[in-house]
Amino acid sequence: MKFDYYKYHALGNDYIVIDPGECYIKMMPDNIRLICHRHFGIGSDGILYGPLVNPQKELVLKIYNPDGSEAEKSGNGIRIFSRYLFERKYVQGKNFSLRTLGGPVQVEILDEGASLIKVDMGRVTFSAEEIPVLGLEGEVVERELTALQI
Repeated sequence: MKFDYYKYHALGNDYIVIDPGECYIKMMPDNIRLICHRHFGIGSDGILYGPLVNPQKELVLKIYNPDGSEAEKSGNGIRIFSRYLFERKYVQGKNFSLRTLGGPVQVEILDEGASLIKVDMGRVTFSAEEIPVLGLEGEVVERELTALQI
């Protein structure tokens, strides 16, 4: 199978950008694992798939981990994808929003997209109710957890 992709690096992470407007590939776990494999594929910390557009006309980014699962957010991944959007002229201004599985992310291009991109990932929480962690209340920092084998 042949497909077009772009590979970027940021602060020790490397991601593959696959633009569905340029190349269609099914983002199935087996495909993702093979593409990200360091010896049998391109090799990366994940795949940034987009831009997609939802019914609200938002730019959507899907972030895939090397194991084939979808990630909620990745700071370096979002910065890489934002640079790709800016370079390819998908965005006109220096401030825009991206929608990820983990919610909206605000992006600011600081130096014409060359290397400085600021991302507001939202508020960090350790609240058991918000993560969620079942069976606990309050902050789950330095708390003993019991994992059940299923």
